[in-house]
Amino acid sequence: MSARILNGNAIRDQIYTELQAEIAALTSAGIRPGLAAVRVGDDPASKLYVNSKIAACEKLGLASFHITPPASMTTEELLGLVNELNNRDDVDGILVQMPLPKQIDSKKILDAVIPEKDVDGFNPVNVGRLVAGRPALVACTPAGVMEILRRSNIPIEGANAVVIGRSDIVGKPQALLLLHANATVTICHSKSKDLPGIARRADIIVAAIGKAAMVTPDFVKPGATVIDVGQIVVKDAAEAQRIFAKFPAKLESFRTKGSILAGDVHPEVVEVAGAYTPVPGGVGPLTIAMLMSNTVKAARMRRGSRAPAAASSRT
Repeated sequence: MSARILNGNAIRDQIYTELQAEIAALTSAGIRPGLAAVRVGDDPASKLYVNSKIAACEKLGLASFHITPPASMTTEELLGLVNELNNRDDVDGILVQMPLPKQIDSKKILDAVIPEKDVDGFNPVNVGRLVAGRPALVACTPAGVMEILRRSNIPIEGANAVVIGRSDIVGKPQALLLLHANATVTICHSKSKDLPGIARRADIIVAAIGKAAMVTPDFVKPGATVIDVGQIVVKDAAEAQRIFAKFPAKLESFRTKGSILAGDVHPEVVEVAGAYTPVPGGVGPLTIAMLMSNTVKAARMRRGSRAPAAASSRT
C-alpha cells in the first residue's frame, strides 16, 4: 500500500486564505504589515527565492520592500542598512537573503536584525524564547513542518519523533517545536550510531540533513509519517539512476533537463510510510507561507493593542 501524500501546496493555500482575511482586518484598522527583503549581489538562486517571497507579499496584500545593494557591500555598510530598516515603522519584518558575499560577516548581520522584526527566527533572542517556550518568531521551515503535521491530523502528542539533522535553521528548532507539542524527540546527525535503527522506532521522521535520498525504506517503521525537508539538485546521471530507478517519469525529466530535484528521503519510502511529503510540493511551499505568517505576527506583536484580534491557530 502506498503512503498518503501530504500536499504542501494545498496546506499553503489554506494558510494564505486565513492570512488574507487577517491582513484585510489589520489594513482596515490602519495597519499594513510590511516585509523588507535584502538581497546583496546577483546570485541567481537568491534572486529566484526573493522574487517568490515578494510575489507572495503582493498576492496577500502585504507591503514589500525589495532592497538590492551591490555585491561589493561591506559588513559595516550592510549593518547600517539593517539598522535603518530596524528603525523604519513601515517595516515589520526584515529578511536578509543568504548566502551573503564572502567579505560580509553573516552572523553579525543576522544578529543585527532586532528580535521584533526577525521573521526568519534566527536572532539568538528568538531562539532563546523558543527554548523557553515563550512567544517568539520561529524559523519558517520548522514552523511549516508543524503546520503540515497538524493540518494533516498526524498525532504529535506522545509520538516518538526523530529529527535527522542538527542545523540551527531547521534541526534544532524543529526538535524544540516537536518537544513543546509533547512528542518524545531524538535528534540524530552524521555521527549518530545505527541511524536506521534509531529512525525505525519513530512515528514521525523529519529528514533535514542535506544528503540526497539518504533516508531509505530500512529507516522507516511501517505506517510512520516521513517529512522531507531536503532540496538537493542532482546533476549526476548515476546518482539520478540510484534514486529514481523505479520512477521512469523522473528519469525522463532528468534526461531532458540534465538535473532533477531530490529530497533527503529516497522516493521508495512511499512503499513503507503511512504518510510523506514529496519533493517538490511538500515542505517547500510552507517555508514561504510561514514567512508571510511571521510578518503578520510581527506586525501584531509590534502594534499591540492597535491590532484587531487574530482568528488563526497558526504557530
